[in-house]
Amino acid sequence: MATSTSLNFYSRLDLQTISISDLVANKSLFSKVPEDWYVIAADIKNSTDAIKNGNHDQVNLVATGSVIAILNLAYSKKITIPFFFGGDGATMLIPSELMNGSMAALNQHRINTLENFGFELKIGMLSIKEIYSKEIELQISKVKINDILTIPIVLGEGLQYAERQIKADFKDSSNESKKIPDLLNLEGMECKWDKINPPESNQEVVSLIVIACNEVDPSEVFSKVLKNIDTIYGSVNSRKPISVKRLKLKASLRKLNDEMRTKLGRYDAFYLFKNWLTTKFGKYYLKNTTAGKTYLQKLVELTDTLTIDGRINTVITGTPQQRESLTSYLNHLEEKGKIKYGLHVSEQSVMSCYVRDMKKDDHIHFVDGAGGGYTKAANQLKNK
Repeated sequence: MATSTSLNFYSRLDLQTISISDLVANKSLFSKVPEDWYVIAADIKNSTDAIKNGNHDQVNLVATGSVIAILNLAYSKKITIPFFFGGDGATMLIPSELMNGSMAALNQHRINTLENFGFELKIGMLSIKEIYSKEIELQISKVKINDILTIPIVLGEGLQYAERQIKADFKDSSNESKKIPDLLNLEGMECKWDKINPPESNQEVVSLIVIACNEVDPSEVFSKVLKNIDTIYGSVNSRKPISVKRLKLKASLRKLNDEMRTKLGRYDAFYLFKNWLTTKFGKYYLKNTTAGKTYLQKLVELTDTLTIDGRINTVITGTPQQRESLTSYLNHLEEKGKIKYGLHVSEQSVMSCYVRDMKKDDHIHFVDGAGGGYTKAANQLKNK
């Protein structure tokens, strides 16, 4: 079991307030993850095919559920953990205290996913100690994005190594595992937003993944890439593809049914009817009350559009001309053998939400390019 010091490792990390590009360039502001912690990951097998078949919303829901399952467990134990959303999966760092409960919850989520959507969710974990035994780096910091949003930043290949091992070790499974619904808590999962147009009509949504090449210091090259993105598109807060004026609740039965089956693992007529009514009322509440308008503004501030987990993963909005400037710079670095990248352009973005308390800024919103932005960017990267 983790020591009390180790248990609260992440919550006790100093909060950095400098720019992310400056932070990643300064390794002295990063700390090693404790050896008695674990990487836990969930990844949808053949997500590319699922997206091609028009199931991107379900893929996004299942990935979101993977994060929420572990966050709710951690919250119940009063433990703060870092998490990394990837569009078709997620990775989290957890203390040993959460190990058994996390795997039990994810296994239940895996069973529900297979039964309701036909997706195989690969799940597993790997100890930090094992990662370090391979002399693989894994260091973490956390940074303030705005007054209410803080995100983790990871340097090193540790998370990618763990993900590869977990995928390789996972064995195709059936639903023979015993269902224990109480092990899975997806309370707070909300996915009722329609696809979201960029803030301005001349803008597009870019999903981007950047990795550093072997023998290149990722700290240095990531700093340069992030500074270039800042120069072209503006700050993290100004280049988000989400804006209040473009948000629109959607109460379609298919959308509510997908949310219900992800959250509950089964059909529930009362849940469906209640949430249909909630969505109908929510349209009025959010647009016509002070509390509703405040929530929408906070929602935009709490959107998660930048993940640095040993790679740069980001969803940004801007004009085609801005994208051309960015790709010109990235191509230059790629030709010099510094980086490899994958990029996908969408007309809209999709968003799923974890709302623990909308009145206390206790919510987070996961964003991806519509049509599988991150997944398609990752596929482009794999082919390089």
